[in-house]
Amino acid sequence: MKKIVSLAFSLMVIAVVSAQTITSPQKTNLVDRASDHFMIELSTDHWANMPDSIGPNQKGFSRGLSVYFMIDKPFKTDPRYSFAFGFGVGNSNIFFQNMELTLNSTGTELPFPANQTGNASATHFKKYKLATSYLEVPLEIRYTAHPETENNSFKLALGIKPGVILDAHTKGKDLLNSNDGVIDDYTEKESSTTFFPTGRLMVSGRVGYGVFSVFGNYQVTSLFKSGAGPNIQFFQVGLGISGL
Repeated sequence: MKKIVSLAFSLMVIAVVSAQTITSPQKTNLVDRASDHFMIELSTDHWANMPDSIGPNQKGFSRGLSVYFMIDKPFKTDPRYSFAFGFGVGNSNIFFQNMELTLNSTGTELPFPANQTGNASATHFKKYKLATSYLEVPLEIRYTAHPETENNSFKLALGIKPGVILDAHTKGKDLLNSNDGVIDDYTEKESSTTFFPTGRLMVSGRVGYGVFSVFGNYQVTSLFKSGAGPNIQFFQVGLGISGL
């Protein structure tokens, strides 16, 4: 984990040094370039390093939505490079089938009870998910090939996202019997951040053209507290929309 964090910081430092030592080939007019903007990320969400007892039960379209307000500051020595910072909220929804998470457990380790296939008395939810929300502070080094016409330019960014957890809850909807018959259409919700670290660190990368980009985010810190659950890493890939 330390090696990954060190690599992320090294890439940012290299980009900063390059921006300060390379002179732009010509004077660039940035009068029409916006210095602040919203950044939206739509993602498919995944867990890495899942134990065999969990992996087969993570099914469905797990997805996330993150929204940030960003400020972009081009380097005077070379406006193709810039430093961007901001704040926002990152949300994730991880879906399960035939498995639940007991967030309100009073134990020290998060239980992942699974429904027993073939058990006539077993009940399960038609839809079940774990939803988490984090307050995040994205920090990025950006490159824009043609900063004077950024909406028609190749762009990329590397950065980190320190975050603080805001909410973690599970939601089960439509209780079914072992034959998938509906027993009750009620919704069950448990909310607790007990098993999650207060903070997390993500490394991020984006590449795109104009206002659209593809991105990847990888959580270098563990999803759960040490001893509270398996050592799982969270990651996302998806589509970004911004003035990057």
